[in-house]
Formats: sequence, structure tokens, C-alpha cells
Amino acid sequence: MTKPSARPASDEIQGFTHDAFSKTLPRGIAYGFFGRKGGVSEGIFKGLNCGQGSNDDPETVAKNRSLVAGKIGITPENLLSLYQVHGNACLTVETPWLPKDRPNADAMVTDRPGLGLGILVADCAPVLFHGTKADGSPVIGAAHAGWKGAVSGVLEQTAKTMIERGAEPQTLAACIGPCIGPQSYEVSADFDKPFLEQDAGADRFFRPAQKFGHLMFDLPAYCLWRLESAGIQFAFDLGRDTFADEVNFYSYRRTTHRKEADYGRQIAVIALTL
Repeated sequence: MTKPSARPASDEIQGFTHDAFSKTLPRGIAYGFFGRKGGVSEGIFKGLNCGQGSNDDPETVAKNRSLVAGKIGITPENLLSLYQVHGNACLTVETPWLPKDRPNADAMVTDRPGLGLGILVADCAPVLFHGTKADGSPVIGAAHAGWKGAVSGVLEQTAKTMIERGAEPQTLAACIGPCIGPQSYEVSADFDKPFLEQDAGADRFFRPAQKFGHLMFDLPAYCLWRLESAGIQFAFDLGRDTFADEVNFYSYRRTTHRKEADYGRQIAVIALTL
């Protein structure tokens, strides 16, 4: 599908929304792909670091998350995130948990008002979902899709869990947020093996790199393909490269290249605000 230009969601906290995805939203859902601008972290974490697993000051991270929660329209304690493990497990969320109790998983789904589902990334793809039940009530989902999660089916598992929760398949919509882009994701020559073993058609997402024996991988296009192959009719890509855009985004790969001690994490959030 085409990629309409992204627009800032807030002048105060730098986040992004996608015009076409926004038009599919039923009443009572708020979302945003937040970048690094507008937060209170300093040093290598400077900006809106929302990563509870980073070595940033926990009180500072909590303040950043409170800013995000306020912008979305939920209470800070209801902005939930996971201990992400690059798998395909998707949880159904009924009640909030404390940060120290966050479960190991890479996706979550809810139909409970007041809860916000947050995905933390610094190059992996955050993917936000919504759909509606037969009575018109909304169901939302959020997934962390690094290459391992994407190839193991985390996006399909999120859609499946939403349908099990009552969402009608034809109503599902999904949007891929800021992640490492196809011009930035250089990988080894054998990186494509698990993709091609699963589906030979995945070769379209790899091309030779300038460096001999390496490939370039298009993660957002691959995720979009997986969403559309799963039958999601309304699938979109924000088209923002976290590695290339240091002003707006944190990047694990950029930090690794610089041999820095740690890195910040941006957050993508979707919430039922009814």
C-alpha cells in the first residue's frame, strides 16, 4: 500500500501518527508512535526514553512514561509494557501490572477500557492493531516485531488473539511504526536463510549490500507482507528509519556502532480511552 506522509502528533512530545491508519480508528481509541523528543532524560538517553530495561534513572523513565500516558489520555499505571524476548507469544490483558512484574512476551491484546499497550523499540518494528467486535466495541493489540519475532509469526499471533477476543477479521487494521529502514539494515549473507526456508517469496526483501558478502534487509516491507498475507486488509507503514534519523529516534544499531554503553527506547502506544 502507499505510505502517506507521517505528521507530528504533538508539539510537546514528539510522536507520529499515520493519516490513513487514523481514519480507520473507531471511537474511543488513541495511539501514537512516540520518538525521543520532549522527554526529560539526559546524556546518552537524552529525550523521551521510556525503556524500563535501560540503565537510565528509573524516576526519569517513569516521568517520561507519565508524559506519554497523559498525551494518550490514560493514567501512568495503566501504560503497560512487556519484557520483550523476540518471540511470538501474545498475551490477553485484563488488568494492569507493576513494572517489576511485566511478563515475558512480545505482543498483547485487550478490550478493557483505560488500558494502554506499549511496545518499546530502538530499531525493531512496533506494530499497533485495532479491530471491532460484532457489537461495534473495539479490540486493540500491539506487537514487537524484530526479525526473529516477525519470522516466527508474532504479527499473525496478535491478529489471531484479537479474533479470539471477539474482533471480526474483516475489521482488523495495523500500522508499522518507526524501525530500521531498508537503506540501513545491513546483514550477513546467510541472514536470509530462515526467511527463505519458511517461504521462498521472502527473497524480495533482500538485496546485495555494497559490502561484499552482505545483504540489505527491508524489515518494514517484510512485516507489511506478513500482515497482508494474514488477511489484514488495512495495513500501513509509517516509513520512518530509526537508524538514519538520530534527531527523532533512538537506535540500538547506531549505539552499537559507536560502542556506547546503553541506548534509549522509544515507545508506541495504543489505548482504549472510553
